[in-house]
Amino acid sequence: MSGDKTGTRAVVLGGSIAGLFAARVLADAYDEVLIVDRDVLTGVDGPRKNCPQSRHINGLLARGQLAMEEMFPGITEELFADGVPTGDLAGHVRWYFNGKRLKPEVAGLTCVAASRPMLEKHIRQRTAALSNVAFFEEHDILGLVTTADRTKVTGVRVQSLAAGSTEETIGADLVVDATGRGSRTPVWLEELGYPRVVEERKKIGLGYVTQHYKLLEDPYHGDLSINPVASPELPRGAIFTKTDGDRVELTTYGLLGDHPPIDQEGLYAWVKSLAVPDIYDALQHAEPLDEPVAFRFPTTLRRRYEDMPRFPEGLLVTGDAVTTFNPVYAQGMTAAALGALTIRDHLHTGAAPIPADFFRDLARDVIDPPWEMTNTVDLTFPGVQGERTPQVKAAQTFLKLVQTAATRDGKITAAYMRGAGLVDKPDAMMRPAFIARVLWNVARDAVEKFTGPAAGAARTPQAAPAAQPAAPSRSADELVSH
Repeated sequence: MSGDKTGTRAVVLGGSIAGLFAARVLADAYDEVLIVDRDVLTGVDGPRKNCPQSRHINGLLARGQLAMEEMFPGITEELFADGVPTGDLAGHVRWYFNGKRLKPEVAGLTCVAASRPMLEKHIRQRTAALSNVAFFEEHDILGLVTTADRTKVTGVRVQSLAAGSTEETIGADLVVDATGRGSRTPVWLEELGYPRVVEERKKIGLGYVTQHYKLLEDPYHGDLSINPVASPELPRGAIFTKTDGDRVELTTYGLLGDHPPIDQEGLYAWVKSLAVPDIYDALQHAEPLDEPVAFRFPTTLRRRYEDMPRFPEGLLVTGDAVTTFNPVYAQGMTAAALGALTIRDHLHTGAAPIPADFFRDLARDVIDPPWEMTNTVDLTFPGVQGERTPQVKAAQTFLKLVQTAATRDGKITAAYMRGAGLVDKPDAMMRPAFIARVLWNVARDAVEKFTGPAAGAARTPQAAPAAQPAAPSRSADELVSH
C-alpha cells in the first residue's frame, strides 16, 4: 500500500476512543488519515471483541465532554437525542464518601451518561463522516517501518486477519499509537535501538463487575446516578447510573483483591454490603437484562515518554498507551480527549510534531494533574504500596476535610466536583476563602457530633458570611486534581 501514497498521510494505530479523537484532529492537518484496528469498527453498535472495557461503565468527565464538543460540535446534543440521560455532576449525582452524602449543588458540569458502546458509536460516526478519514479494519499491527538510520518512522507493517493474507506496509508521515495499555511501542523502540521507556506502576488490585437492569420503581427521585465511593474502612464502591436504552448500569468494585462475585445471588449480597443501602434497595425492584461480567485491573501504569533521551521522529503515543489511570476515577477517556487536543496544538503546516515537545506538554498539562490526584487517593488505602511523602499526607488530610465539609455545604461539593471533573486547576481549592469555608463547615460538623444539630446550627448565621469563598474558576480549559 505504500506505493499508493499521495499527499500527506497520518496513520492511527487503534480505533478505540483515543484513536478516534486523534484521527479527528489529524484530519485537519493531513490529506489522509487511516485508522488501523483488529476489530470491525464501522456499523458496530455493541461492545467490541477486543475492547473488554466496553462492557463496563466508562465515565466521561466534564472537561472531557467539553473537549469532545470542541472536536465534534453538536455531538453532545446528538447523544441526548439518542436517548442518553444527562444531569449535573455535582447537582444530580448522589455522591457518598465515607458513607455520608455530599450536599448537592448544580455546578454547570454536564454529565453524559452514555454506555461505552453508545459513546464510541457516535464518536466513530462523526469521525467516519470526515472525507479524508478511512478505516483499515481487521488487521494486525506488526511493527514500525523506519528510515535506514532508524531516526524516523515512515510507516507501519500490518497484516489482514483473513486466511492466506500477507504482510503489507502502509507509508505514513506520522504514526500515532493509540492501542491502549498493551501498546507494543516500548518493545518496538528497543528493537530499533532506543532505550526502554521507564514505566511507573502501582498495584491496586482492583476488580469490578457490571450488570444492566430494567427498573420497576424509580429510586433516583430526580438524580442521575447513585455513587457510594470506596474508602479505606470499606474498600468497596459502586456506580449505579441511568444510561441509554432506558436501562440502569451498575458497576460495583473492590480494591486490593476484594472483588465482587459474578453469580447473581453473590452479587446481590455484595451490593448489600456497600456503605449505603440505596442500590441494594433499588435492585429489589429491578429485572436483570444480562449476566454479570467481571474485569480485573491489577495495576495502574504510566509510561514516561517525556523522559526519553532519544525518540524517533514521525511517531507519537496517546491515550492508555501512555497512561492507564485507576478506572474508578473515570479519567481515561478525558485524558484521551485532552491528549488529542495536545496533538492538535503540535501540528504545524508542513511539519510533523516534535515528539519531545509533545510528550513534555502531554505530561505537564494532561497527565500530571489527574495522576497526582489518583496517587493521593490510592495511597489512602493502607494496602497500596507507595511513598507517602509529607506532601501526600497533607493532601490526603485536606481531601478528607473537603469531603466532610461537602456533606454540609453544596458550594464545597460544586468546587470539589469541578476539580474531580478536571475543569478547574489544582490551586482552585487552595484559595484562602475556600479553605476558610472548608474549615468552618468541618468545625460545625465537629460541634454537632458533641452537642447535637441545634447547637451547631445556632452558630452558623454569625460566622458563615465571613467564610464565603470566591466563586470557583469557570475556565473550561484548565485542569485540576482533587
